[in-house]
Amino acid sequence: MSFADRFREHVEENRHGMVYDLMFAVVWVTLVSVLFDYVFPESPTWAFYMFMAAGIPAYFGFFFSLEIAKQQ
Repeated sequence: MSFADRFREHVEENRHGMVYDLMFAVVWVTLVSVLFDYVFPESPTWAFYMFMAAGIPAYFGFFFSLEIAKQQ
């Protein structure tokens, strides 16, 4: 099985999850960018990067709580 075949199979199996991941990332980056461009324009750069990095635990927290909600 070639790399292209394995890649195609992986994408077919995980299509919806990949779309949800991309949507979360786009929304998170847009939200943080708007927040720091228009609401807090004079904030330090390190705060912007901390909010961007906070997207990682926010992602896992959101989808973990979504799984719990689906089980109940």
